[in-house]
Amino acid sequence: MNITRLLAFLSIYLIWGSTYLLNKIAVGQLEPFMLAGVRFLSASFLMFLIVKVSSKSLKVTLVQLKNAAIAGFLFLAIGNGVVVWALSYVDSGLAALTIASQPLIVLLLLWIIENKRIKLFSWVGVFVGLLGMYLLISQNQITSSPESLKGIIMIIGCVITWGYASIFVGKAELPKNYLVNSAYQMFFGSLWLILMSMIKQEHWISPDEWEINVKWSMLGLIIFGSIVAFTSFNYLLRTVSPEKVATSTYINPIVAMVLGYLVLKETISTQSVVAAVVLLTGVYFINMKRDPRVYLRARAMKRLK
Repeated sequence: MNITRLLAFLSIYLIWGSTYLLNKIAVGQLEPFMLAGVRFLSASFLMFLIVKVSSKSLKVTLVQLKNAAIAGFLFLAIGNGVVVWALSYVDSGLAALTIASQPLIVLLLLWIIENKRIKLFSWVGVFVGLLGMYLLISQNQITSSPESLKGIIMIIGCVITWGYASIFVGKAELPKNYLVNSAYQMFFGSLWLILMSMIKQEHWISPDEWEINVKWSMLGLIIFGSIVAFTSFNYLLRTVSPEKVATSTYINPIVAMVLGYLVLKETISTQSVVAAVVLLTGVYFINMKRDPRVYLRARAMKRLK
């Protein structure tokens, strides 16, 4: 693995794991779609500026522009904006753990949409992953709270949308430059989010009225969560398979749960820990490269020799 790809993976593993905490802090004062809209609009302007300063061209075709608008809607307006909204109802660690089912969803979507064959170990992973999801959402703290259940259902919908968007972006004609690609996606995503904020009639708060911890959270979300991590994500989607990119969900929930516990004093139930182990075991099986049937066949041939 080259150094650029390694840094890109570390970015989506660690930075995105911390964005659950940052979003949870910010949504404590700011409305969710307003928060996400300002975040991505600010990040897109900064990225357009970076592209211009580096003497790169912002020129794109109409098809690339249309696909960037679609990707921005799927990834950022729905896949991110609705998750931020859901954080009003559930803990950041629980949200990240639910999103850990993404490789499972991507695998099933590839099977349904592209008729991609699923290996034996992957089927085992699907079964184990679904069991982990059941353990996660069947907890009393969720089933007994309509608001928590509402948040989890919203996040599961976002996981499906994000999974489909990952497949779409892997094949769609988009700007070749990863910075330009991310900038346009974030720009259109922010417009969708601002429109959603207006439809929901959210109350907008001026930045000079933001609490200091909200200001720092927004700064981290704009620079690291958006510019660094989202650009790394787009780079990886065009250079490796969607299933490999989805492995970020191994690390994200662990980072989110630890930070949520340390900073926000969120509780981590025993059932959540068990669900995390089961779910991530399923993700591990889904991403195993070697088909066990190939291994057994090789062992049989070796015995014959």
